[in-house]
Amino acid sequence: MTHPALAGGPIYLDYNATTPVDPEALEAALPYLTTHFGNPSSGHRYAAAPREALDRARGQLARLLGAAAEEIVFTGGGSEADTLAIRGAALGSRARHVITLATEHPAVLRSFDSLRADGFAVTLLPVDGHGRLDPDDLRAAVREQPTALVSIAYGNSETGTLQPIAELAAVAHAGGALFHTDAAQAVGKVAIDVAALGVDLLTVVGHKMYAPKGVGALYVRSGTALRPVIHGGGQEGGVRPGTENVAFIAALGQAAEIAGRELPGSAERLAALRDLLRAELEAALPGRVRLNGHPSERLPGTLNVSIDGTGGRVLLAAVPEIAAATGSACHEGVDAPSPVLLAMGLPAERALAALRLSLGRWSSEHEVRQAARLIAQAAAVRA
Repeated sequence: MTHPALAGGPIYLDYNATTPVDPEALEAALPYLTTHFGNPSSGHRYAAAPREALDRARGQLARLLGAAAEEIVFTGGGSEADTLAIRGAALGSRARHVITLATEHPAVLRSFDSLRADGFAVTLLPVDGHGRLDPDDLRAAVREQPTALVSIAYGNSETGTLQPIAELAAVAHAGGALFHTDAAQAVGKVAIDVAALGVDLLTVVGHKMYAPKGVGALYVRSGTALRPVIHGGGQEGGVRPGTENVAFIAALGQAAEIAGRELPGSAERLAALRDLLRAELEAALPGRVRLNGHPSERLPGTLNVSIDGTGGRVLLAAVPEIAAATGSACHEGVDAPSPVLLAMGLPAERALAALRLSLGRWSSEHEVRQAARLIAQAAAVRA
């Protein structure tokens, strides 16, 4: 079965940009948009059901991450969670040095820009040709000067490349720094255990895991000091003031419940579809398909390829039967090479030819084969 929003439309290969809201997540949200309207911070009867919904969702997300419920802080989305983690940790530290990668999401990079404006020294570490960081480069960087924070994404939103987070977190801690990972693209797609990873802060984004847009969360390891970046009441343990969006938080909790129920089978299914899509493209366009990203350490549903002799934007425009992207949704509409691919050392021509094809819960083998055929036909015309 397909999602009602996808029925009759183009083949959807842009799950990394956003996901349809799962019907179960929608159902979980509705009571708090209709009947249970109370403010969860109030002291009367109308607050009881909303407060219980927050507690339930906090527990659901905590179980997915291997965290304690009190370590979950709800936010208004991923960019806010990243900002809270990065600025909150850095401003609460005596150290004035922070480290990230050149391939990070704009939400992370702009937060680091803001710290630079505040007088912090910012180190942007390089990645190799697959988009991975060498732990020795991080080790050298944290030795240079006292470091407040290291922030490195779990899985890259464009290439899907996975970083060795547990090893990197250990290196950061050995240097006295906190470690944050933006796991927007990884939560619900791969198994995550924050204790095994050793991270102090981890970003969750609702609309990347079949919950609505406008809701997210930050895992904050117990004992980690954060300075709030929004000022107001004492909600979310005083770390994130503002009345909680109970309906969307309930949906996020249910989305986490579904993800935990489906893993690891969902990851195996998406990896098989991803590999089938690549194989079909390579068979139809022999010698012309170039994989961008790590060949094995990748998100299960992400395929980033460049097809020789084409431009990614022109190619997608020629195939209206497919909804896909050339890179991060934050960069769509900009006819320039992807900064992520350039940072990996790829030539501009190859970066401009890139397609990001991302799969999800309602992707099917039939759609994958059909999409590969349509892309190959359009690429053959432009050879």
